[in-house]
Amino acid sequence: MNLALTIFFDGITYASWLFIVALGLTLVFGVLKILNIAHGSFYAVGAYAGASLVAWLVSMKVAPALSVVALVLAAAGVAALLAPLTERGLLRMFYARDEVLLVLVTYALFLILEDVTKLLWGVHPYYAADTYQAFGNVTLGPLTYVGYDLMLVFVAVACGALSWWVLNRTRHGKIVSAVIHNAEVAGSMGVNVSRVYTWAFVAGVFLAALGGALTAPMISVQPGLSVGVIVVSFAVVIIGGLGSIEGAALGALVVGLARAASVHLFPAAELFSIYVVMAIILVFRPEGVFQRVQARKI
Repeated sequence: MNLALTIFFDGITYASWLFIVALGLTLVFGVLKILNIAHGSFYAVGAYAGASLVAWLVSMKVAPALSVVALVLAAAGVAALLAPLTERGLLRMFYARDEVLLVLVTYALFLILEDVTKLLWGVHPYYAADTYQAFGNVTLGPLTYVGYDLMLVFVAVACGALSWWVLNRTRHGKIVSAVIHNAEVAGSMGVNVSRVYTWAFVAGVFLAALGGALTAPMISVQPGLSVGVIVVSFAVVIIGGLGSIEGAALGALVVGLARAASVHLFPAAELFSIYVVMAIILVFRPEGVFQRVQARKI
């Protein structure tokens, strides 16, 4: 019984972190139709920025629990700096081109940002463990969990609920939906499509950087972060269906629970288990669980 509970809570914690990152990836694809490989790099930059800011706050004797606010601000700073620069300065030049070319452009950006992080932060690991320890432990039945992990679950739920509410219950969300369904018609009706693209990309980059910044206290921030997260994030959005918030949530839960079960039962098959689950789901739902089947164009 304790093992089942441990797998469940470990899976939920991992899924929460993964959902925040995958939510940004699926939002960018849903609005801009871009498979953004550079999303992993924005995650890594957010992790470095968060860890650096926390280290500075600790040196200034600021209470570690307050550094969570600094992590959110670090993610917002990364999004404010990199997202408009990337969308307006680079991606906008390729919107009318083939989708494969856009994927290659984001891959090139991924490689560039990987080297930029090494240039700015070096190759040595950064730590922000003070923030992780500041939330203490929480007892859940027979188990004891770190409070920071549970805080991450609430942040993921809040991000998902807020995104769903904005897209489905607000005027701005209806404008975004109009652009998603037909950008040309929306533009002819007076919608500023370019502005919608920019804000959607800013939101996507913010979620990637937020996932990185909130993960920084749990890990050693070092080169290579971006590779692992983008591979697993793509598994999440493929399982749920590209461009679907509900799909990203379901995909994150499936991947999180599969990984947790593998870690506790078959540690050697940790990564393998994720792709086995993804393959099984795609056999029955090739478009993803929440994606409608689309007619093939000849």
